[in-house]
Amino acid sequence: MLILPAIDLRGGQIVRLTQGEYDRETVYFDDPIKMVRLLRLMNTKVLHVVDLDAARGVEASEAAGSRPNNRDVIARICQELDIPVQVGGGIRTMDDLREVIKAGAARVILGTAAVRNPDLVDEALATYGCSRIVVGIDAKDGEVRTEGWLEGSGVDVVDLALDMERRGVRRFVYTDIARDGTFEGPNVDAYRTLGSHLEKAKITASGGVGGYPDLVALQTLGPDARVDSVIVGKAFYEKRFPCQQFWCWTKKEDVDLDCLSTAQLRNAA
Repeated sequence: MLILPAIDLRGGQIVRLTQGEYDRETVYFDDPIKMVRLLRLMNTKVLHVVDLDAARGVEASEAAGSRPNNRDVIARICQELDIPVQVGGGIRTMDDLREVIKAGAARVILGTAAVRNPDLVDEALATYGCSRIVVGIDAKDGEVRTEGWLEGSGVDVVDLALDMERRGVRRFVYTDIARDGTFEGPNVDAYRTLGSHLEKAKITASGGVGGYPDLVALQTLGPDARVDSVIVGKAFYEKRFPCQQFWCWTKKEDVDLDCLSTAQLRNAA
């Protein structure tokens, strides 16, 4: 099962929220570039990045004439790495989508837009193909949440997923908000339920991973659940995997990673 380390950006810093609540934020690292180099050193194959500033309060910020985001940081992250970067958060229009892809994102996650403007998903798929467009389903008690998890939609998870699959979506990032940042373990029943309704799309699990046993639990779901990857965030930052004691993670502030820009090696090739 592919593991995608998560970088959640707010104010240019790497943070994690608990259960999607912005007032329960922990700042883990103020240098995203150094952190992504460290993650790549630890053999990360795909990176998951979420722009929390862009995801939250888009309508209010537009009314004020500005849209806070971290896209300059995201562009630097994409330029730094030689692996795919998957980006989500506040992508509501085709202009947003083009901007993020121009910044270097290999895959883009549409969340709120999939609920409010499903025709945008059709246009995005027609323009970029199903390998680059992912739908994010952020749910609580079976209901899809929008606007950075702050608002209910009245839309059922399975109903949304089936509609998106019919439109051509082939990957979902499914986050159980109640589990996110809690270390309580992934909601395997929810993944099993959604997977049993899908025919073609795959699921990236997100939320609740607190250690290696949780990865095993997802692995044992089997192919019918259609879960082939998992996003891990807070558990990495809290060093909940025993193997981390053998990495340079515990001394990440002291490690000189300037020589580890894999993008330089890629460009040289």
